[in-house]
Amino acid sequence: MEDWDAVVSYACTLPGVVMDSYYGSPVPKHNGKPLVAPGREPDSFVLMIGVEEKAVLIDTDPATFWETDHYRGWPAVLVRYGSGDRERIEALIARRWWDVAKRAERNDYGPRP
Repeated sequence: MEDWDAVVSYACTLPGVVMDSYYGSPVPKHNGKPLVAPGREPDSFVLMIGVEEKAVLIDTDPATFWETDHYRGWPAVLVRYGSGDRERIEALIARRWWDVAKRAERNDYGPRP
């Protein structure tokens, strides 16, 4: 993902995603839960993700996934713009969508990405 607009464009292709406020910024949400958010750091965005999964991403691809003290211990990871495999990052955003989707939505979408 090259910038925030690309992240939002992709997230909004997922079923039922709407733009709504999150800490004062418009972000893509599904069922009232944010999928991603603009980062405090200008070169990254925040992906909501489980703490265990976050640790694996940071350990295996620190050039793409990282955190600051602000996010340490929280279920969110920073993702650098312009780095990493775009399809992998899209799959992680879709996985977040799936995790906050209702059972019927999951059934319509298919298996967890």
